[in-house]
Amino acid sequence: MHNLNLTINMAAHGMASGINFFIMTTFEPLKPSEIDIAIKMMQKFYLIDNYNIDIEVTENLFQEFISNENLGKCWLIYTDNEIVGYVIITYIFSFEFKGKLAFFEELFLLESVRGQGIGKLAIDFVKQQAKLQNVKMVYLEVENHNEIAQKLYLANDFVIHNRKIMKFKF
Repeated sequence: MHNLNLTINMAAHGMASGINFFIMTTFEPLKPSEIDIAIKMMQKFYLIDNYNIDIEVTENLFQEFISNENLGKCWLIYTDNEIVGYVIITYIFSFEFKGKLAFFEELFLLESVRGQGIGKLAIDFVKQQAKLQNVKMVYLEVENHNEIAQKLYLANDFVIHNRKIMKFKF
């Protein structure tokens, strides 16, 4: 299987102080040399909900993850050649949904770029990538308190799935 390294450019349109502007956003596959950058952002993301993160374990997980494209994909999000976030999708297989599913694992944007349309671009990018991978459905979890993210996903054609998510942890 070929490792497809895509750089996708997308533009967000906005308005600041009555002046129209365009933000060029690029999604680039995470490279092994950039794992530390992703982990630093992940720490900020996990801090929002007080999730623990073990740096050494996370680094090893990233190494495994990016070396096996069957597990999923991670992209760094660039705006004006500056890293402003990351997005991760992971894959599973479902008989109920007739094939490969993508779990929209994480979308993180630095606070300084939130509200500029980059989140919508990231969602569009994930949908596009999922379609290229012949994914049958993309699903995700959103924290109950994160109403801004819920509104963003609902505005981008995600629907609330009428099931409870349960877990069993070893």
